[in-house]
Amino acid sequence: MENFTIPCKSSPPTPILPSKLGNPSEFSQRHAKPIISFSRKTLPKFTDTHLNYLCKNGRFSEAITVLDSIAQIGSKVPPTTYMNLLQSCIDTNSIQLGRKLHENIDLVEEINPFVETKLVSMYAKCGFLDDARKVFHAMRERNLYTWSAMIGACLRDQRWKEVVELFCSMMKDGILPDYFLFPKILQACGNCSNIEATKLIHSIAVRCNLTGCIHVNNSILAVYAKCGNLEWARRFFDNMDERDGVSWNAIISGYCHKGESEEARRLFDAMSKEGIEPGLVTWNTLIASHNQLRHCDVAMELMRRMESCGITPDVYTWTSMISGFAQNNRKHQSLDFFKKMLLAGVQPNGITITSAISACTSLKSLNQGLEIYSLAIKMGFIDDVLVGNSLIDMFSKCGEVEAAQKVFSMIPEKDVYTWNSMIGGYCQAKYCGKAYELFTKMQESDVHPNAVTWNVMITGYMQNGDADQAMDLFQRMEKDGKIKRNTASWNSLVSGYLQLGEKNKAFGVFRQMQAYCVNPNSVTILSVLPSCANLVAMKKVKEIHGSVLRRNLESEIPVANSLIDTYAKSGNIAYSRIIFDTMSSKDTITWNSAISGYVLHGRSDVALDLFDQMKKSGFKPNRGTFANIMHAYSLAGKVDEGTQAFHSITEDYQIIPGLEHYSAMVDLYGRSGRLQEAMEFIEGMPIEPDSSVWGALFTACRIHGNLALAIRAGEHLLVSEPGNVLIQQLMLQAYALCGKSEDISKLRKFGRDYPKKKFLGQCWIEVKNSLHTFISGDRLKLCSIFLNLWLQNIEEKAKTPDFCNELCVEEEEEEIGWIHSEKLAFAFALSGSPSVPKCIRIMKNLRMCGDCHRIAKYISVAFGCDIYLSDAKSFHHFSNGRCSCGDYW
Repeated sequence: MENFTIPCKSSPPTPILPSKLGNPSEFSQRHAKPIISFSRKTLPKFTDTHLNYLCKNGRFSEAITVLDSIAQIGSKVPPTTYMNLLQSCIDTNSIQLGRKLHENIDLVEEINPFVETKLVSMYAKCGFLDDARKVFHAMRERNLYTWSAMIGACLRDQRWKEVVELFCSMMKDGILPDYFLFPKILQACGNCSNIEATKLIHSIAVRCNLTGCIHVNNSILAVYAKCGNLEWARRFFDNMDERDGVSWNAIISGYCHKGESEEARRLFDAMSKEGIEPGLVTWNTLIASHNQLRHCDVAMELMRRMESCGITPDVYTWTSMISGFAQNNRKHQSLDFFKKMLLAGVQPNGITITSAISACTSLKSLNQGLEIYSLAIKMGFIDDVLVGNSLIDMFSKCGEVEAAQKVFSMIPEKDVYTWNSMIGGYCQAKYCGKAYELFTKMQESDVHPNAVTWNVMITGYMQNGDADQAMDLFQRMEKDGKIKRNTASWNSLVSGYLQLGEKNKAFGVFRQMQAYCVNPNSVTILSVLPSCANLVAMKKVKEIHGSVLRRNLESEIPVANSLIDTYAKSGNIAYSRIIFDTMSSKDTITWNSAISGYVLHGRSDVALDLFDQMKKSGFKPNRGTFANIMHAYSLAGKVDEGTQAFHSITEDYQIIPGLEHYSAMVDLYGRSGRLQEAMEFIEGMPIEPDSSVWGALFTACRIHGNLALAIRAGEHLLVSEPGNVLIQQLMLQAYALCGKSEDISKLRKFGRDYPKKKFLGQCWIEVKNSLHTFISGDRLKLCSIFLNLWLQNIEEKAKTPDFCNELCVEEEEEEIGWIHSEKLAFAFALSGSPSVPKCIRIMKNLRMCGDCHRIAKYISVAFGCDIYLSDAKSFHHFSNGRCSCGDYW
């Protein structure tokens, strides 16, 4: 047989094959150039062993040299040697050698499915799934191990749907999974929530008699539970011949994820009765579930019980408690648990640190945040992108933008949340220029801006008053950024315009977004709806309500609550009540909104009845509830009941009364004419009275004609609000009534002269879908002598005074030839229409004077119409000669 030689740098080995090129003497004469001699057809065992040796020791370049030499002589390597070489590539993650081996696959004596399967595994385990897929699809024959290798590769890359697709293809090829492969396929089914594939695998397992394998059974059970199909999961669980801790954990976890904590607890107790003691995983599952369901106290009790059973909480237990408290607005307890965790010697992980920092952010507790920041640095978590992102957010919201920038620069691999957090921090600090600079850098980086990035920039410019720049970004978002505008993008404009006081522009954007087929969400509704909570926006309120119904948002409690409040403030308490009565579930804010609506409309009886219903329904009144109820008792003239309610705030509900409650008490005494008690109550207050308290006393004194006490209350108002020109104007009138013109000098000590410029009364009324504005003294609107005569006629008929004791102290005085804006609005609404409107809705910027109040009462009787008028002090509903304010405003 023909031989050839390969130069060898090492000492000459003992010849393995005899030479046929000459006799022994000829061989010995040429030993200066030692050779390894072997056949073209057969690879010496020495070379096989030598290749394995080179690969195991990482000498890949030498191994490749040997392979090249083998290729040159046209020799072959055994399949086992080739597969060992591929395994070396896997062990050392050497894709370069792997590709070289693939190129030389023809060197294998026999390319069988096992060799090709090993090649698939090599590519997959080295992280080159696409190459593995190419080899897999090119295979002429695939066996169970081939399919297992490809499925395992997709599983490692978390391509769950592809695993299921491979399983289906495998079945078409007539290959059935074994007990080892079944759980892997089931894991993929669970992660992509493919319940139909799970049922198919379940049936195959039954036909293949694999249901006796607890490992397979647990996998089937876990998928049913994870997919939320508890009926199937429970039936399967109950029919299992053998159950272990994994089985119990799976079914308990299923009920926990569905929010059925009571059944999960029952199963937890049954687990112990069956002789299987719950392990750490079981306890953690139950504790995490209760935290997610906002049952933090139950979770805390479970943790104590867990410790009493001799099981030490691990980092996942502590993290669950810390994040549970943080997410449920119990930030202080979250940080307390974090300290306890450290004292217990448990080392936090990245999620623990992130949750603790989140709690500090919400509390604006920079000092505690800095302590956790130091701990994160010591423990090496500063490179953790989640921890870094939370630190950037904390520093930004605590006003430490430079510190946020330092953290940002320390994160080696920034994700889109890192960039967004830093950009948001700059926007919040009003550094829109720096935010835009970073936004530009992000566009040039490997991480491209997403919709959140654009929305943060738009919101930032809006919050800083630059609506034009915000709109420019909004329009460039799709054109330049190639990012589709979402609901949040439109919401940024809507809320931004509202913050800038541009209500019409905000509502225009709201309409435009729907024209572009972008559905408003609850955030949109909760932004735009309160802006329509006035008497001249009823049509807009109904338009928004229609949008709510079309998008099925009425079931969201905050949206329904806002509708109740807005309809009431728009003058339609009946609509508020319909929404309230049709709500399937209510919260405390729901009850408060309904109660405040009836108080606003002067319906104290209904408000108090709702308060009783609220308590019977198990809802606990809060600060807002009592502020409304105190006003309800005031409207009803029930001083004793109101006083009792005030004391119950502290005694029964452990709520510290605020200024709104003290103001309501002064209103309670003042409305009933018990002015001295009101003054004594103010003097006995444990906190400093503010302008709302003194304003309530001043109103009472004005209505009941106590000039001396009115001046005393007014002087306190001047101290509280020294720059308020209206208060100065009222005090000048009060001093004038006393006949002490020299007391005008009292105003000068506050640095204010007699106001030369009068505050002009202004009102708005909607007639025939058009909004009209009237200014006091403006006769241009009264474009005919007929309207002037109409007003004179009405004033003549309504001249009988009905405020005998009232002090003539008004925010807006009516002089000769000076007609108040609401009178102009009355004349416009009633004389300009062929038929009398059933309802007139007016908004006014100043307190309505007594004369206009009297005229409105007269018109409601004479013309048989309801008048809704909201002024700076009160809400008035005039009907049949009466006003809902009870002539007290």
